[in-house]
Amino acid sequence: MTRWTEAEAMAWWRARDWVCGFNFLPSTAVNFLEMWHRDSFDAATIERELGWAAELGFNAFRINLHYLVWKHDRDGLLDRLDRVMGMAAARGIDTIPVLFDDCGFGGVEPVYGPQPDPIPAVHNSRAVASPGRAMLLAGAETEGFHRYVADIVGRFRDDRRVLFWDLYNEPGNRMVFAPGGAALYEPDFSAQSLALMEASFELARACAPEQPLTVGAWSTPVAGVTEAAYETPIDSTALARSDIVTFHAYLATDKVDAIIAALAQRGRPMLCTEWMARPVGSRIADQLTLFRDRDVGCVQWGLVQGRTQTWLPWPEELVAAHGGDADRSVWFHDILDAAGQPYDPSEVETLRLCTAG
Repeated sequence: MTRWTEAEAMAWWRARDWVCGFNFLPSTAVNFLEMWHRDSFDAATIERELGWAAELGFNAFRINLHYLVWKHDRDGLLDRLDRVMGMAAARGIDTIPVLFDDCGFGGVEPVYGPQPDPIPAVHNSRAVASPGRAMLLAGAETEGFHRYVADIVGRFRDDRRVLFWDLYNEPGNRMVFAPGGAALYEPDFSAQSLALMEASFELARACAPEQPLTVGAWSTPVAGVTEAAYETPIDSTALARSDIVTFHAYLATDKVDAIIAALAQRGRPMLCTEWMARPVGSRIADQLTLFRDRDVGCVQWGLVQGRTQTWLPWPEELVAAHGGDADRSVWFHDILDAAGQPYDPSEVETLRLCTAG
């Protein structure tokens, strides 16, 4: 199976409603390992929060899986994924599964088992990579990574509840969030991430899925720099391999507008699969209508305030690099509190207006 043609990709896009979604972790999970582990899988909370999402008008959600859960409890992971997709589909919400993820912001390697409580006052303090940065560097389980891709995609290759496959979240992301600020993980594992991403495309295509494949371009220049976004070898390869164009943009509206114009030259459907960070100018009030009017799907970060603590800002220097101010009185991500009440009722109204009909 080869990469979809532009015509095939556009036909897929025109056959569905405009995609407006959210990245999801239930409020009771500190990371994706906790979400999917058999001892902490919280079906009641997931079902309740997906119900809230449907009431807001969302029609898609993006969820990361974890290699270690598959490795230790393969049948359990497949069953729980099937259950969650069923909960979502019953509410008119399609699923975007993510297989790998380099965002180990907690700075430690993932361990299968109970997850620690969040570090107070730190955004996404227990985020762990999948499979894990050290495991990726070591290379000893590459065969297992490949079996994981083939197994998950093969199992759900013709499942209509899957909107598309997002094979790898932010490959090469080395950021660590700590109480003292941001740091970079050492050593650099970008070469290993690139190799695994390319292999994932090949393995997934061999399953002949009915859904498109993608990896989102994510590297954007810091504030004040005029160079183009998504120019790294990883991003360039991701865009060249993907059936549909997906990208991350935690940026002010004028920059997002320019990115959309540049990516439109590729002639493929476009979806921004991570956005919405209020203090850097990525706001529902400004950008949701932009995405809708340009026919660009959008999947914002966060739904319910919870153990990930993503309503708190990134480290100050990272917020500043994106042109913002780490004001802790303003929620960074997320739109509902733990009781399902909106942080900003006007955002909810905008969501409902943009997704109506």
